[in-house]
Amino acid sequence: MKARSLVWIRRISQFLFLLFFLYLLIESRLSQDVYLDYSVTVSSGTELRLDAPVTFFFELDPLVVVSSLLAGSVLIKGFLWAVVVLVFTIFLGRVFCGFICPFGTIHHFIGWLKPTLKGKPMVQANQKRPSQRIKYFVLVAALMGAMAGSNMAGLMDPISFLFRSIALAVIPGLGVGVRSFFDWLAASDIKLFNLISYSAEIVLSPIFGYEHKAFQAAWFIGFLFLVILFMNRIQPRFWCRTLCPLGAMLAVFSRFSILKLVKYDERCTKCLLCDMNCQGASAPRPGQAWETAECLVCFNCFHVCPEGALDFKIRLSPRLNKSPDIGRRALLGGLLAGVSLPFLGRLNGQVHKVSSPLLIRPPGSLEEIKFLERCQRCGLCMKVCPTNAINPTLGEAGMEGFWTPRLIMTQGYCEYTCTLCGSVCPTGAIREITVKEKIQGPIKIGSAYLDRGRCLPWSGNAPCIVCEEHCPTSPKAIYLKDDIVIRPDGGPMKVQLPYVDLKRCVGCGICEYKCPVRGLPAIRTIAAGESRSLRNQILL
Repeated sequence: MKARSLVWIRRISQFLFLLFFLYLLIESRLSQDVYLDYSVTVSSGTELRLDAPVTFFFELDPLVVVSSLLAGSVLIKGFLWAVVVLVFTIFLGRVFCGFICPFGTIHHFIGWLKPTLKGKPMVQANQKRPSQRIKYFVLVAALMGAMAGSNMAGLMDPISFLFRSIALAVIPGLGVGVRSFFDWLAASDIKLFNLISYSAEIVLSPIFGYEHKAFQAAWFIGFLFLVILFMNRIQPRFWCRTLCPLGAMLAVFSRFSILKLVKYDERCTKCLLCDMNCQGASAPRPGQAWETAECLVCFNCFHVCPEGALDFKIRLSPRLNKSPDIGRRALLGGLLAGVSLPFLGRLNGQVHKVSSPLLIRPPGSLEEIKFLERCQRCGLCMKVCPTNAINPTLGEAGMEGFWTPRLIMTQGYCEYTCTLCGSVCPTGAIREITVKEKIQGPIKIGSAYLDRGRCLPWSGNAPCIVCEEHCPTSPKAIYLKDDIVIRPDGGPMKVQLPYVDLKRCVGCGICEYKCPVRGLPAIRTIAAGESRSLRNQILL
């Protein structure tokens, strides 16, 4: 096949897979019809499920599959897709990086737009560097950590990194800007601007959501994403060459590849076009030893060579390709980090001693140690949550649980009949449960308690029954008693005082979310009493 045809096939494949990734990311939310009729849907107990295969790219990711297997001793649903990727890698090299990976495509495009800093020749930027061994350090650390029971691969896995960045930072950030602009148009006295604003709301709401989304530390997630993109100005596909653990894993398997780069030294005129256009710094120039593990199968060198000195051919040979340049320091450092981090991450006592009362996991979450063995920190459960309650943790779960999901009840609440988070979790860290199981179990994620000093009726400032009105359990976990309290001015006041029945409370947090006392609500939800932990109980 001609070089030009191969390059165009690769470009079309990259574009289509990136488009498919973005489509699935946008589709990981309730449809407009369900959202507009949300109250009727949830009150009827209808099972909420997404039609789109939103976990497809995680099933396609061998690092997600292997780290989940090593840490949790479980093969995730759809793991055969990852097996297919590994088979293709064995035959064709890192074709996933060149043709499929959406994160790689974004880096490829950014690098094409602005490949290097000013004044730095492209040939220098495309030479292999010792820093490219870092990705092997990351891979070994991730796999060793998984074997030690701490699955932190999702922090650097490209699919998880990309989904988390776009879903929690890029789309919400763009949504704020877009809404502000069209709100300004809607406030205008010009009718045309009003029509544009209303039309834009209909078109853009399915993408940016129907209300403002906010996630804890989203600015930091977005900042890291922008920094990684900027690094392409220093080195083309910096992430793929230097940091990507999935790329490192595929590089190991590419040693068996039967797709070979054939070099014709006698035809080479040393024009260096192959070096200048190589995406992986794989030494494509004739006279150099080809770095199979670094080749991203972009076919650029084959395409730009004016003398036909390069060609890709299928060749069966008992001789393996050149082994990846892992480096002794990267290997030993990765082994040390992979063994050390899981144990150091548990020294703060969040796992084995007393967990944070703020660490409220989504309904159906596994017991904490098993949860940390499987969670990829991908952000899918956070993106799909219809009330925006699920957020990434910072210090609430300790270092080992960094960026794993937890519920912030002042920002949202766990809808009583919603089980979407478990239905989209790609690794089973959150079990797929039914509405019937969640309600009749019941599955408790925490318990509510009253701060009587801030509660309006208990403090004698005003009558209020908001928490009792919104409590969804039947019978209600929050009940009222008629009483007389003394107002701040000394006079008596008839009120209904709220109480919490811990046996009925499921910790959904709607009482905290709806409480009229802003800032620090008068009724709050803590993790104690959660079904998943026998140790974290209030009532025995």
